[in-house]
Amino acid sequence: MSTVYLNGEFIPKEEAKISVDDRGFLFSDGVYEVTSFYEGVPFYMDRHLARLRRGLSWLRIDYDVDQIPEMHRRLLELNEVEKADTSIVYLQITRGVAPRSHPFPKDPVPPTVYAFAKVWQRPSQEEWERGFAAVTVPDRRWSRVDVKTIALLPNVLAYQAAVDAGAADAIQVRNGIALEGAHNNFFGVFDGTVVTHPVTNVILPGITRSVVLELARKNGIPVEERPILVEELPHAEELFFTGTTNEVHPTVKVDGRPVGDGKVGPVTRALAAAFAKEVRRLKEAGAAHV
Repeated sequence: MSTVYLNGEFIPKEEAKISVDDRGFLFSDGVYEVTSFYEGVPFYMDRHLARLRRGLSWLRIDYDVDQIPEMHRRLLELNEVEKADTSIVYLQITRGVAPRSHPFPKDPVPPTVYAFAKVWQRPSQEEWERGFAAVTVPDRRWSRVDVKTIALLPNVLAYQAAVDAGAADAIQVRNGIALEGAHNNFFGVFDGTVVTHPVTNVILPGITRSVVLELARKNGIPVEERPILVEELPHAEELFFTGTTNEVHPTVKVDGRPVGDGKVGPVTRALAAAFAKEVRRLKEAGAAHV
C-alpha cells in the first residue's frame, strides 16, 4: 500500500479521494512537476520549484511552494524509497473544487494538491547501447507549451503513435520544425555541434535540458540553440532526447531511417557520461539544491 499526499495529509493511496467538481478533472486547470531523486538527493529541485512558481503565477493559482521540499522528503520516507537508486515525486496542483463554470470561481477556493513517490528504472546498459527509435508526429498542443499544465492529451496521442509504431519516442513537428518529444526535450548533433530549440512558448524549458546544455559547454562541446528543421533530420550525425526519467536518451532511428551510422554517437556518449558524473557529484555532496 503506497502513501500519497493530498491537501495537507499523508494517507494511503486507496483512501485518497478527489471531488468530481475539481477543476483539474473538469478543465485540466492545473500544473504539475516531476522531480527525480538519486538515493534520496533531489536533482536540481530549485529549478523545478522556479518553473512551478512561474506556472502557478501564469495560471493565477495561489500556493506556497516553499513547503514542497519537506513534503517530497516525507513522501520518499513513507514509501521507503528514500534509498532507491532512482525515484521520482509527481506533484499536481489544480485550482481546486468549485461548481463547473469556465471562469475562475468568484470566491477563491483552496487548490487541490496531490503528490506521490515511486521508483523508476533506467533502461539496461545493453538497451541504451542499442539506442532507441523515434517517429515524427504533428504537434497538436496549444500555444503555451512552456507552462507545464496537466492538459496532456496531445502528448498522450503523440506518445501512443510512437508505441503503435514500435518506437520509444515521438518528435513533435510544427511548421516544419522538430520541436521536442512527447514528454522530453529533443537535440541533434550537426557538424559536432549540439543543437536544440531555444526556450520559447513552443517548448517546455526542461530541467534536464538546461543541465545538459551547461554540461556541454563546460566540456567544450559546441552548442547552438536554434530550430531544427525536419528536412535536416536525415543529415544529423546524432539525435537524442533529455528528460527527468530519460536523462540522456539516444535515438538511432527516425521514421524507420537510421540516424548517422545507426549507432549511439560520441557526443551523446560524452553528454551521458557527463550527466552521470553530475549525478554522482550531487549524491556525494548530498546537495539538496533547494
